[in-house]
Amino acid sequence: MALLRKINSRAKTEINTGFGVNSTDYGGRFVDKDGRPNIGKVGISLLERISWFHAMLALPRWKFLALIFLFYIIINFGFALVYFIIGVEHLGGLVTTSKIEQFGEAYFFSAQTFTTVGYGRINPTGFLASSIAALEALVGLLCFALVTGLLYGRFSKPTAYIRFSEKAVIAPFKEGIGLMLRLAPYKNNNLTDAEAKLSLGMMVEENGKMVNKFFPLELEFARVNALSLSWTIVHPITEESPLYKLTPDDFANLRGEVLVYLKAFDDMFSNTVVARSSYTFQEIVVGAKFIPMYHRSSDGTRTILDFDKLNTYQPADVSFAFAGAAAVNE
Repeated sequence: MALLRKINSRAKTEINTGFGVNSTDYGGRFVDKDGRPNIGKVGISLLERISWFHAMLALPRWKFLALIFLFYIIINFGFALVYFIIGVEHLGGLVTTSKIEQFGEAYFFSAQTFTTVGYGRINPTGFLASSIAALEALVGLLCFALVTGLLYGRFSKPTAYIRFSEKAVIAPFKEGIGLMLRLAPYKNNNLTDAEAKLSLGMMVEENGKMVNKFFPLELEFARVNALSLSWTIVHPITEESPLYKLTPDDFANLRGEVLVYLKAFDDMFSNTVVARSSYTFQEIVVGAKFIPMYHRSSDGTRTILDFDKLNTYQPADVSFAFAGAAAVNE
């Protein structure tokens, strides 16, 4: 049976999704797990293709600090090499004759000049060495201004700080079943007016051609007033759902993806923050339900949110629903 026939005819389609229609030109998933579009760009230079400011803000903390530290070492090594080439005799105050130690002295003089510390024991003598030292001091001031801006940008950037469950599940829901995924805020920020949106993207055959189709997934609750604990987002798989006729084999073998978009208001930044993720059909566990991830503290005075349980689930019987779906397909 063609996949298009399995998609519920009652399901509405989304038109302006921002993704292309021709699926033969698409590779891989629509959205990566971290929420970024799975898009590679060619035909444009690297300098034009990448915003270095955005790239530095998006780097993981350890990579950002390592890059700053590596840049600091390399630029001082470069200036030390220049001082060494023009002659260390133009650096007054050197007390060593070993070439290696002289280079080391030039390196640390460079570091002192670059940071404008200037202890004073070693000083440039002559026009050329003084000119290089002056240039290095200017470069150091500019670099520290840039790093200060990047540090401020990283600390002040509004971020949702949301973690999504690694898997989505098909679990019993009321009298039927539902597609469920879980998320929770992991920082000490306060998020209010959180709103979620789910879309189903599938590659289907239509008029003998493979095309991308997108369907909005209606939610049990699309909005919560405060996002303090975990939130299990539920799409009831009813007769109006595009997932209604799909069987467990379809989830295992077909190419589909659930796109997740969340926005909330962060009262600390007084700004709206967003988070995105996606789940391919192979990342959806059929016949499972999430284990609650929060509980009362031992003294009964607080609620404990346990992130070790964000991705934990247990088996659940959903065969009754898929038996009906199989009958519908027949």
